[in-house]
Amino acid sequence: MLRTPVVRSQALDDATGHTLFLKCENLQRAGAFKIRGALNKVASLSGAELARGVVAFSSGNHAQGVALAAKLCGTTAVICMPTDAPRLKLEATRGYGAEVVFYDRMKDDREALGRRIASETGRVLVPPYDDYLIMAGQGTTALELLEDVPALDALLTPVGGGGLMAGCSTVARALRPAIRIYGVEPDTAQDTYLSLAKGERVTIPPPPTIADGVRLTTPGALTFPVLQANLDGILLVSDDEIRAAMRALAFSARVVVEPTGAVAAAAVLSGKLPLARGARVGIVLSGGNVDPGMLVSTLAAA
Repeated sequence: MLRTPVVRSQALDDATGHTLFLKCENLQRAGAFKIRGALNKVASLSGAELARGVVAFSSGNHAQGVALAAKLCGTTAVICMPTDAPRLKLEATRGYGAEVVFYDRMKDDREALGRRIASETGRVLVPPYDDYLIMAGQGTTALELLEDVPALDALLTPVGGGGLMAGCSTVARALRPAIRIYGVEPDTAQDTYLSLAKGERVTIPPPPTIADGVRLTTPGALTFPVLQANLDGILLVSDDEIRAAMRALAFSARVVVEPTGAVAAAAVLSGKLPLARGARVGIVLSGGNVDPGMLVSTLAAA
């Protein structure tokens, strides 16, 4: 696991009226923050558990994180991935030595598949977010950011199942109680936004969004109460705003991210952060595993 850099861009500061600090998890091992939680979980297993191996379910970044964590800890991994998983993420997962089992995102229950494999093989299930060791590992993202930039006024991360934000918000509230904390979701994948508004977890249909890492239908059972306690709100962005953020990050900050990695930045760049100008804002760029074709078409649209 790497301590990732915090990047600045005067052009983005000028465009938003805020001082932005970009936590570059796109430069993390396996290309995303997911290795933090996966390695924390897998490294905690006993020798007997490591001998049996691990199993996980993921559209891509958690898949790569678990596959790499398993390799580093000397065990084996089976990863359940959707048939429409980005090819780059699929190839990387296999490249770390994991066996891939496919499921249909629109028809199959991926968690049930993962649990069935765990039950039949004795492998340990490594959830993508709904596990306290996973959340703790993801929280080291904010720990590093606040060590580098202690005086942040706000913290933003993308929200899918909620593991990244649960961990990061817990750290941020402990170190800087008055900080404003906002999760960001695509406006077509707003399950956490709707859940917070209702006061309980709601389920939406499989959402259509280019941000495949946050295409969840409901927040986690363990993560949701943490988000309820810590968040100041959820901000919603469109796919077009995510694409625009990808372009802005590439051209103005020289940072290449995948769509999910641009979600939090999109909220600030599109003027949706409800803070007065001049705020010092930490933004987690959660991953950089972007499909080459998508990257080219997105940048060419500038």
